[in-house]
Amino acid sequence: MKQVHRLTCLIEREDDAYVSSCPELDIASQGRSIEEARRNLIEAAELFLETADPTELRQRLHAEVYVTGIEVAVG
Repeated sequence: MKQVHRLTCLIEREDDAYVSSCPELDIASQGRSIEEARRNLIEAAELFLETADPTELRQRLHAEVYVTGIEVAVG
């Protein structure tokens, strides 16, 4: 039975591509569309989780990641 990990996916447009990242694992991928960037990140996360040394996995897998907005006053 496969173990399921619920992870965060952040996607940002960069020129003509989209960059996707997973802060819990500190990995990133990219694609020509939002959906492709998302799929590529899922594949990268699966490969990482399948092949990572348990010690590296413990070091990189952050149990808690919070995504929120902030306000910054300038000037």
